[in-house]
Amino acid sequence: MAAVITSMALVCGAALPASAQESRVPNSAAEVRLSYAPAVQRTAPAVVNVYAARTVATRNPLMEDPFIRRFFQTPGLQQEQVERSLGSGVLVDASGLVVTNNHVIEGADQVKVSLYDKREFEAEIVLKDARTDLAVLRIKGGRERFHALDFADSDSLQVGDVVLAIGNPFGIGQTVTHGIVSALARTQVGISDYQFFIQTDAPINPGNSGGALVDLTGKLVGINTAIFSRSGGSQGIGFAIPANMVRIVVASAKSGGTAVKRPWLGARLQAVTPEIAEGLNLDRPSGALVASLAPNSAAARAGLRVSDLIVSVDGHEVEDPNAFDYRFATKPLGDYARLGIIRSGREQTLSVALETAPELPRAGDETADSHLACNHQAQWTANVCRAEWIRLPSTRAPGGSI
Repeated sequence: MAAVITSMALVCGAALPASAQESRVPNSAAEVRLSYAPAVQRTAPAVVNVYAARTVATRNPLMEDPFIRRFFQTPGLQQEQVERSLGSGVLVDASGLVVTNNHVIEGADQVKVSLYDKREFEAEIVLKDARTDLAVLRIKGGRERFHALDFADSDSLQVGDVVLAIGNPFGIGQTVTHGIVSALARTQVGISDYQFFIQTDAPINPGNSGGALVDLTGKLVGINTAIFSRSGGSQGIGFAIPANMVRIVVASAKSGGTAVKRPWLGARLQAVTPEIAEGLNLDRPSGALVASLAPNSAAARAGLRVSDLIVSVDGHEVEDPNAFDYRFATKPLGDYARLGIIRSGREQTLSVALETAPELPRAGDETADSHLACNHQAQWTANVCRAEWIRLPSTRAPGGSI
């Protein structure tokens, strides 16, 4: 059975940015022989290996028997074991900030970063964001300016653009692979809260998680995070978190935050089925349908109504609620977003304030309206109402991680 697998350290690169890239195929033998080496030389020094270790307590399973535990329990039977994981990361700031996948360093007591030139540094975890499966590290003791990658505008990518993946697959050392952007805005992957991925056929394998997906100008277009595989290895279907989402997480780390603050709509959205599309006289099932609103939320104050169909955010088309989540979450706080909607068959535009969610009520303080004040850090629980009001799905799609 095929599974979506997070791929401990991936790196992608080599995609001509759509803003500067001509959409054409090579028209001569000389162009076919062109090398990616210049792009690799610009990007490879910024891709690092990430080593994480955590200490876990273990005990003899025989000690679970109450009889044996009563007569043979002695100090020292509980032992400590060190678990290690390997991934990749990308230097995104010359001061030593490294972005990687959260699943690479989750629960780690110790994190080390190995640079392109084989030097190793201890690293501290600055910020973890499980909702995007991203984490930001800072190299300790680094008194130099490190080689770092600039962010590309991932919204300018086009299907067919060439990209390079750089990482440390299976721990064998830094490896560069190339491919194309196979698809954009993949929203049914099921590996994080924000499901809006770049799909590439650049070979990505275990050990690549947290690596870079770069274009041919050497800019970061995404962070490789997962593969779809029946065997556990690359089968030409890999997924990367778009650079525009990564940029938001890194900016939060730079500002000193320990959590990522994002805009909150205050509405529950649902996907448009073929039956709903037919009832709304739509040409095809797309958009995000407003199912309910939180009183005094940004959505309510902007004039959004139940049964409105959101079809765009600042001019970017919205195919489903997952696509809306990504578009809205990558907007800067304190500004406004223009929502294109269809209401009673007519197109309209609403301006929605980009503000954070109200704080989560203290335990024991919940009232009939407490679900209207859910924080973005809400955990996955059976309490679906909390997830709904902050625009979280109530369940994850199944998948495997490695």
